[in-house]
Amino acid sequence: MRTTANYNGQKALGLVLLLMISGVVFSGTDVGQASTAYKRSVVERITARDFPSIFQAWSRVENVPESNLLEGIARHDLMWSCIGLGGGLRWDAEHRGLAERFESPSIQRVRRVREQLLKLNPNIILIAEIRYRDAHPGWLPEGHKWWMRDENGRIVKGWEEGGFLLLDYKNPEFRRHVAKRAKAAMASGVADGILLDWWNDDDDRLALVTEIRAAIGDEPLIIVNTNHRKAPRTASYINGLFMECFRSKTPEDWRMIADTLTWAEQNLRPPRVNCVEVWYHNSRQDLPLMRAVTTLALTHSNGYCLFSDPNPLPSPDHLHDWYEFWDKSLGKPVAPSSKRNDGAVIRDFEKGTVVYNPMGNRAVEVVFDNVRISRSTGKSGKIHTLKSSDGDIYLHAVK
Repeated sequence: MRTTANYNGQKALGLVLLLMISGVVFSGTDVGQASTAYKRSVVERITARDFPSIFQAWSRVENVPESNLLEGIARHDLMWSCIGLGGGLRWDAEHRGLAERFESPSIQRVRRVREQLLKLNPNIILIAEIRYRDAHPGWLPEGHKWWMRDENGRIVKGWEEGGFLLLDYKNPEFRRHVAKRAKAAMASGVADGILLDWWNDDDDRLALVTEIRAAIGDEPLIIVNTNHRKAPRTASYINGLFMECFRSKTPEDWRMIADTLTWAEQNLRPPRVNCVEVWYHNSRQDLPLMRAVTTLALTHSNGYCLFSDPNPLPSPDHLHDWYEFWDKSLGKPVAPSSKRNDGAVIRDFEKGTVVYNPMGNRAVEVVFDNVRISRSTGKSGKIHTLKSSDGDIYLHAVK
């Protein structure tokens, strides 16, 4: 979910506008001379990336200088945005919700942005959000038949915080329209897949995702926002869960997150791109919490993680900092994870080992046969102590 500020583009602008205001110039890029990275498949990019692997949900990283917004986006291995905002992909209609195609000039602009991002990060995956559940009142004409109504015929509010109205995704005609918009996003050559927010595993959404998958084909990615919930009925149609984990303050919350993530890694449609986000409790400097969600994602999945601002803040949702802990250091996983006798979870990578110690567990002692360097403390040794509700990366010492 995102605030009204996200939707209107006041602070979290569409992808191209975000880059244009940063002073980045794209006019010299020739779309016809795409780099090798630009032509690589989604599967190749997912497989080729190193870890940790971070995603961007709508809003930007804030502790990267504004002159380097392009580099800030490219630090992430997966990102999505509201494609109709600002200078991004623009729907070709006065009321954006009625359109089934994009303005041609906007497609060419965003293709150039895509190529620039892939030159900076050859493994980045770009996702377009497709609206289906709610929208700003101006998204459709006033009183349009696709606004959802209650039993008295009154249009239903969809999200109080954003001032949005519910869309009638129960209507088969509207679902076909949404599927055509998803097809247009894929046909633009800009997106690798789509995001569907506010996901429940019900009859209407099953009908919707079935329609969308038929429209876009087998290869494009579909990510849905289930929060901490599983989605068994729609699992065969979707490639990833966006786990917007607003519940992360109890041991049971963390067990539920780990259980859903493990399920998604085993049951969703390949290639899998599961994305786990935890909001900070006190501040962005709650580093143990940041390390906990990062190492949970590393040990329980081959997916992506994010540590960000809580949604109730008045600023745009999903703003976040970049942490040195997220810099590529591990290479690729070389084995599945395993649960230790003391309750911690461990997994080996090419350049080191990740240990996740869940909330509610006691502090654990991590012992190696050779010297390891703690990514969190910088200390070297064969024995390290890891507190509860924390995680760490232990790198091989370079000889």
